[in-house]
Amino acid sequence: MIKPDTMRAAEAHLRAADPRLARLIDRHGPCTIGSRRRDPFHVLCSSIIGQQLSIKAADTIQARVAALTGAGKRFLPDHFLAADHDALRSCGLSNAKAKWLRALAEAKSDGRLDFATLKKLDDEAAIEVLDALPGIGRWTAEMFLIFALDRLDIFSLGDVGLRNGLNRLHNSGAKLDDAESLARVACWAPYRSVGSWYLWRVLEADVVVP
Repeated sequence: MIKPDTMRAAEAHLRAADPRLARLIDRHGPCTIGSRRRDPFHVLCSSIIGQQLSIKAADTIQARVAALTGAGKRFLPDHFLAADHDALRSCGLSNAKAKWLRALAEAKSDGRLDFATLKKLDDEAAIEVLDALPGIGRWTAEMFLIFALDRLDIFSLGDVGLRNGLNRLHNSGAKLDDAESLARVACWAPYRSVGSWYLWRVLEADVVVP
């Protein structure tokens, strides 16, 4: 979890660094990243389910998968190891996502995925480990770092919602390229994850926040 004093320092830094972002902070209040403990396996499963979906669609499918597996509010490896592939598909998962969830459960169960070790790695090293898992690309890895490992300085270029939010905040909605986007958020460091949380509020209906 992130200490409240750390989050207040992040918000103060962002206010001073970017007056336009300061208006979002005023509008939406304190950032909630790191305000509660998140189970890392559950976060990864939620991220896989939510890939390329709106929040509403992702929530609907995740609720169906939880009901099918008996997971309640927290997915565990056994929920997917015991689940029938076709039954998972009937919840609205693609064939690939159903396979990836089982592969993730297998990796956690046999020790190939060790969250304690992952926590000790720097951002890029952790992303590299996660990216090697089936169904975990860079975007999913970056979301995991933000929402499960409480890493404070991540900005995901591959997140459509973030890019659209940044375009709207800093370029009247016109598209900024990768270099321009990184340049705009450079002043947010070392709190780019917190700045991202406020950008998601801009287009909340169009982006999955696990």
